Amino acid sequence: MLWQLLATSAIALIAGYLTGSAGAISALLGGLVMVVAVSVFAVMTGGNKVRSAGEILRTLVRAEAGKIGVIVLQLWLVLTAYESVVPVVFIGTFIVAVLIYPIALLVRD
Repeated sequence: MLWQLLATSAIALIAGYLTGSAGAISALLGGLVMVVAVSVFAVMTGGNKVRSAGEILRTLVRAEAGKIGVIVLQLWLVLTAYESVVPVVFIGTFIVAVLIYPIALLVRD
């Protein structure tokens, strides 16, 4: 999640410089969509004492479904509620955050 936040911040700075405050806010919102979704996934998978492979699989499927639901809801909310959204910046930052997620898992802190 740290890498997603760093990338989001960097893109927000660049977008803010190029397109103004609406671009910076759009970039922040795009990155935060994925950060919040990953947090939901972590909450849904953390702390469960599973006893079998089937329970692990069910937990992961539920958490992934919850993550996807949160993503769809947030994308819809931002695109409908924030009138000054810069769609290219918003969706672009979201895509970068999505692509960073599996890569960041490979990096050891």
